[in-house]
Amino acid sequence: MDTISFDDFLKVDIRIGTVIEVLPFPEARKPAFKIKIDFGPEIGVRKTSAQVTVRYTMAELLGRKVAAVVNFPAKQIGPFLSECLVLGFPDDKGAVVLVDVDRRVPNGGRLH
Repeated sequence: MDTISFDDFLKVDIRIGTVIEVLPFPEARKPAFKIKIDFGPEIGVRKTSAQVTVRYTMAELLGRKVAAVVNFPAKQIGPFLSECLVLGFPDDKGAVVLVDVDRRVPNGGRLH
């Protein structure tokens, strides 16, 4: 694993937001949802595609706080343009478990 500097870490803008819309993404090569996340007034609403269908239903995601990288360039995923990267860890079977916070924090808060 490469070592990075603290300045490198600061380049990655990780924010907390609330999922405000979840839709199926049947065109995706791997099972995924189309998700809209509200990151507050500074960043606004961003959309992403997330392969979280094994551990989460659309209803479970709606209203959930998620952490995401918001300063990657947009990425075309089939017919969909992803504007952020939701963060999670693989469980023992490789399914994504989303990063969670244990207290209430406002949308747009930056990880530090």
